[in-house]
Amino acid sequence: MARITLDPKRSLGTIDKNIYGHFSEHLGRCVYQGMYVGPESQIPNVNGMRTDVVEALKKAGVPVLRWPGGCFADEYHWQDGIGPKETRRRMVNSNWGGVVEDNSFGTHEFMELCRQIGCEPYVCGNVGSGTVQEMSEWVEYLNGVGDSTMARRRAENGHPDPFHVKYFGVGNESWGCGGQMRPEYYADEYRRYACFLRQYGDDKLFKIACGPGTEDTAWTKVLMERCGKLMDGLSLHYYTICNNWQHKGSATEFSTEEYYRTLSRALYMDQMIRRHENVMNVYDPEKRVGLVVDEWGTWFDVEPGTNPGFLYQQNTMRDALVASVTLDIFNGHCDRVVMANLAQIVNVLQSLVLTDGARMLLTPTFFVFCLYRAHQGARQVECQVESQKGGTGDWQVPLVSASASEKEGVYTLTLSNLSMDAPADVTVSLPGVSEASGRILSAEAHAYNSFDLSPVGIRDMEPLAVCDGEVRVTLPPCAVAAVTLK
Repeated sequence: MARITLDPKRSLGTIDKNIYGHFSEHLGRCVYQGMYVGPESQIPNVNGMRTDVVEALKKAGVPVLRWPGGCFADEYHWQDGIGPKETRRRMVNSNWGGVVEDNSFGTHEFMELCRQIGCEPYVCGNVGSGTVQEMSEWVEYLNGVGDSTMARRRAENGHPDPFHVKYFGVGNESWGCGGQMRPEYYADEYRRYACFLRQYGDDKLFKIACGPGTEDTAWTKVLMERCGKLMDGLSLHYYTICNNWQHKGSATEFSTEEYYRTLSRALYMDQMIRRHENVMNVYDPEKRVGLVVDEWGTWFDVEPGTNPGFLYQQNTMRDALVASVTLDIFNGHCDRVVMANLAQIVNVLQSLVLTDGARMLLTPTFFVFCLYRAHQGARQVECQVESQKGGTGDWQVPLVSASASEKEGVYTLTLSNLSMDAPADVTVSLPGVSEASGRILSAEAHAYNSFDLSPVGIRDMEPLAVCDGEVRVTLPPCAVAAVTLK
């Protein structure tokens, strides 16, 4: 038995819709074949964007999309991706698979993709191999007004009006693939780059500095101390690895111990955020600078027979539960976490969508984002969870996870049963509740959707009993649910 208590009087504020954001990199089949097939393709498309994928991403409520990387961002020179496609520079994507990048998907194509999805673009600029002038001119090309050379070039390439880009990242993983920099060096570089990222018209940039990978609070301290006043956001990257970086384990074939180990490591996100929050609070007690977790998700070994550099993996109910507990954590830190971007949106790591030629499938993770969509822009509500723990050996986890929000008098409670084999009886307490209904995603832990068979999806819950301000909910093993309370 577990108990969840909602206190409508206590809230950390609004859950930023961008917490439900995503990430697209020039990596494997994420952009090419995944989202972009070109206007001449026989696969149904609009201006080269796959119609089926765009419609799926709209259904999931994608609010913001990060591009072009990732490690690729610090080798990407934006002027290679504009103008006639036949004249665009070809390069070898040495980070991911050694394939040729023809730059047929560039700035205009990305903006068109965001337009079709209805999401905000989040552009990551090149610090590692780029220049201040190059990044400054990209911002001018994106947002510039008037009769400048960059604004003229944008118009010549088919878009007279500014793109009105708000979110801009200054480098990616500058401590690693983005330049192997020390925090002190990157802090000085950030100050220099940020100085030349100008505002055009009313388009004030939300500037995101490169933050730490995992637990490096020393990096956070240096950045907040030296340039905290010059940034709007600080990034954080954390991937859930089942075994280790050399042998990450299979996405679909895993033991009970590996199941609970994965969930335990996903729940570590809460400690990660708390540690970096504590440092940020010293230099920014007003919480003006947002924490942007712009890479997160599961990372397993690639599917057998696929290019190791393409990071293509299947997606089971285990991944769905990682997504649900992580989103609960973000909701519980919405006073500091203002954006998060699941890695990655199509065909790479923990994707919403997988494609194979003209075929497409929706992953269990896709359905989690559908269930959680009501939290976007809602008022967070304090949600206390009393739950026993379960697992194997050292890998013990609370068996029930939850978060809650309210919008226009309607409460949304998302909750998960992390047990691999036992149902969970949950009592939900909310003063004055008189109606309750729910939708649920549940299946055996190893279950996944294939291009031939898709057994995992959302269904309506059985009628929920409401009595004296309490709702009784029974969750089957490996389940994620969204309950609407009135």
